[in-house]
Amino acid sequence: MQATVLAFDSRGHSGSVVTDAGTTLPFDADAFSAGGLRLLRPGQRVRLTLSGNGQVMALTVSTLEQPPDAGRDRT
Repeated sequence: MQATVLAFDSRGHSGSVVTDAGTTLPFDADAFSAGGLRLLRPGQRVRLTLSGNGQVMALTVSTLEQPPDAGRDRT
């Protein structure tokens, strides 16, 4: 699933995205770290990995490969 970054807190490594379907989803520092990213900017396109309940598990810049363990549920 692809989305656009709405907000990113560079200190807490958390933020929110809006999916192409118009749904706003928050992401936490664990999801940010799972994607191997160092920084995000509002407006940047990302690819999401979601858990079964719709929680963002990982996000990567849409031009990068997904991490191999990104789909692993942390709960």
